[in-house]
Amino acid sequence: MTTRTFERGRQKCGQYWPTELSGGEPLSTGPFLVSISSDGASDSNSAAGETDYVVTRLTVTNQVTSESREVTHFQFVSWPDYGVPDSALSMLTFLQRVRETQATATLNLQQGPDGWKGHPLGPPIVVHCSAGIGRTGTFATLDISIRKFLDERRVDIRSTVEQIRAQRAYSIQMPDQYVFCHLAFLEYALNMEHVEEIDLTGFDDGVDEYN
Repeated sequence: MTTRTFERGRQKCGQYWPTELSGGEPLSTGPFLVSISSDGASDSNSAAGETDYVVTRLTVTNQVTSESREVTHFQFVSWPDYGVPDSALSMLTFLQRVRETQATATLNLQQGPDGWKGHPLGPPIVVHCSAGIGRTGTFATLDISIRKFLDERRVDIRSTVEQIRAQRAYSIQMPDQYVFCHLAFLEYALNMEHVEEIDLTGFDDGVDEYN
């Protein structure tokens, strides 16, 4: 989840899970009961005194069949609507935390009684913001670009955005978000020491005319 529930005085997303701030009371929606998991409540990552993201471990129970699923809910809260995060590093840290959690969950599935015979990365991750195009598209572009780089040792962010837009129109709403995808990837390359230095001379030439 890459949005707050309320921004700029408007509701951007429904509160579809319980929080410790609301007393942690289970939330009933249709046949499902959503509750904070007993194996851990919420934790967060903070930088410069501000929280970047919150992680909440949930249990979703079908009250008709009594089937339960464990869900790890990530909410990035320092990403303004129609904008980009102040720090590429905070976004990369968030993405890494999501990946680590997915890898652990997939390993648990593989070691379970039925095993896991699906994609080696595990079941799909559900990603959303408010409209599902700007921040969601940016997150997906960065994730795909890094995975492709690790697999093929090359990256083409423009092509990735075009592919995402072919499936979800208007993904990456703002020019700043498109630029951010490139800058965040470069930050990743530097932090992981895939390159020693990067010359950004002329990188943003012509961007202002689209803002």
